[in-house]
Amino acid sequence: MEIEKYSLGIGDRFGMEGLAQLRALQKAKASGIQIVPVWNKSYREHTIIGTSPADARREADDAVKSCRWSDSYYVDADHISLATVDKFLGVSDFFTIDVADYIGKSASTESMASFNKAMQHLRGSLIIPGMQSPIVVTTELLSGVAQKYLVAIEEAARVHRHIADKKGVANFVTEISVDEANIPQTPGELFFILAMIAQERIPVQTIAPKFTGSFLKGVDYVGNIQQFTREFQDDLAVISYAVQTLGLPRTLKLSVHSGSDKFSLYPILHRSIKEFGAGLHLKTAGTTWLEEVIGLAASGGEGLRLVKEVYTEAYRRFDELCKPYLSVICIDKQKLPAPEEIASWTETDYVQALQHDQACPGFDPQFRQLVHIGYRIAAEMAGRYTGLLRQCRKEIEMNVTKNLYERHIVPLFLGEHSSSQSRSSKIPSTASAAV
Repeated sequence: MEIEKYSLGIGDRFGMEGLAQLRALQKAKASGIQIVPVWNKSYREHTIIGTSPADARREADDAVKSCRWSDSYYVDADHISLATVDKFLGVSDFFTIDVADYIGKSASTESMASFNKAMQHLRGSLIIPGMQSPIVVTTELLSGVAQKYLVAIEEAARVHRHIADKKGVANFVTEISVDEANIPQTPGELFFILAMIAQERIPVQTIAPKFTGSFLKGVDYVGNIQQFTREFQDDLAVISYAVQTLGLPRTLKLSVHSGSDKFSLYPILHRSIKEFGAGLHLKTAGTTWLEEVIGLAASGGEGLRLVKEVYTEAYRRFDELCKPYLSVICIDKQKLPAPEEIASWTETDYVQALQHDQACPGFDPQFRQLVHIGYRIAAEMAGRYTGLLRQCRKEIEMNVTKNLYERHIVPLFLGEHSSSQSRSSKIPSTASAAV
C-alpha cells in the first residue's frame, strides 16, 4: 500500500463532517490537484467522545459512498502505541506510531555501539544535494542523536512488527511521529533518525518531525519564518537523499502535525514542495470541530446558547482542559473574555471572535484556542450537541467545506492567494503571530 503524493489528515471529533470534508477534496480535484483524505482520530479522542475506531471507518466509508469518491482514502490510527494499537487493527490502514514517551530514554550500550559503527562511514562532511550546508558528522553528533532517538525508533519497530504480524506488511501505511520532542530536530538529526528507521527495516512513508517554532492548536504559526523555511527545505532534501541512499520507500514524505490554520506557512510549504517535487501530508485535526461551533453560533437561538455554554464551562475547567495540551497551546487566561461578557454576545460577536480571520478586529486567538480544546464539554452534552449538529447541517457543512478548501487547500496545494484569508494572514518573516 503506497500513499499518494499529497494527503490531508481530516480529523473529525464527532464523526459527522466526512461528507463536507470530502467535498473540499473533490473541489481540489476539479481544480487539477489530487489530494487523498486520511480520516484521523486518536485513542484519546475516541475515549473522550465515546466513539470507537470502527465509527471512524464507518464515517469514511459512508462519505466516500455518498460522494462517489473513486480515489484512495485511508483511516488513521492516530498517535497509537503498543498499548492502544490493537483497538485499531481491524479498521485502520494508516498507523501513526507515536514514540514521544521514548524520546531521550537511554539506549543499551550494545545498541549505541552498533549504531555508531554502522554510521562511521559517514563521518566528516556529508553533502546532501539541495541542502544549504553540509552535515558535519562527528562522533558527538552520532552519539547525541542515538541517545535521544535510538530507543524511540526501536519502540517504533516493535509497534510496526506487531501491526505487520496482524495485517501483513503490505496492507497499511506507516507514519512515525517524533514531533513531540522537547526541541526541534535539525535536518542532520532527521537524516540519522531515518537511518535508524532504515536499520530497523520499517517501511515508513511519512515522518512527522518537530519543526522549529510553535505549531499551536487552531492558530497561526509562531516563530521565525525565515528559519523555518531554511529548515523545511533542508528537511525535504534529507528526505530525498534518504530515499536514494537508505533504501526507504520512494513515497516517503514529511508530515506536518497540528498543521491547520498555519496560514503564514502555506505559501512557503507550497513553493518548497513544488521546487523539490516532494509530497506532503498535513494533519488538520480539530479545525472541523471549530467550524461546527461557528455554524451553531451563526444559527442563533439554541445553537448560540449551547456554544456559549461550551465556552463558559471550558473557562471554568481551564486547568483540566489545558493539561493534556500544554505543549501545543499558549493561552493567557487573563486575556480571555469572561463568561459574563460573552453572555451578551450576538451571533456575529461569537463568530468573529472564533473564526480565524486575522484581519477581523473581533478575532480572539486566546478564545479560539480554548474552544479548540473544549470539545470534551460538547461530548458531555451527548445527544443535545449532536442533535443540534443534525439540525444545522447546511450552515455547518458550508463552513467545513469552505474552510478546508479556501483557507487550507488553495494556498497550500494550489498556490493561489485569491481569498482574503490568505492575504490577511501574512506576518513579517521574523515576527511571531499574536497568541
